[in-house]
Amino acid sequence: MNLHDWIDEVCDLLDIESEADEGLLSDLAERAVANVHAAAGPVTAFLVGVAAGAAEADPERVERMVERVQALADGWDRPAGEPEAEIDDVEVEELAAVDQPAEEYDDEDSLV
Repeated sequence: MNLHDWIDEVCDLLDIESEADEGLLSDLAERAVANVHAAAGPVTAFLVGVAAGAAEADPERVERMVERVQALADGWDRPAGEPEAEIDDVEVEELAAVDQPAEEYDDEDSLV
């Protein structure tokens, strides 16, 4: 059984309709492990999944979420003198807003 089959089986077991880009998630997990902590890989992938589900995010939005989290991981505990990873303040606020279930998002990923 390959990873894609595993994802399909888990989705069936959990009774969810989901598309998972295993390459994107694998890269995210690897970068979190390499830059943050050994347990950061699965925890980070889980948190992105929760945020994506809460926002009912389409695959392109999930990719943008992953890119922002990867930028955060890439800049984590960086050596002194290295520039910070650039994360747009609006995008950080958007991630924080995912915790607010009463708010809705329009098609352009901004708060309504």
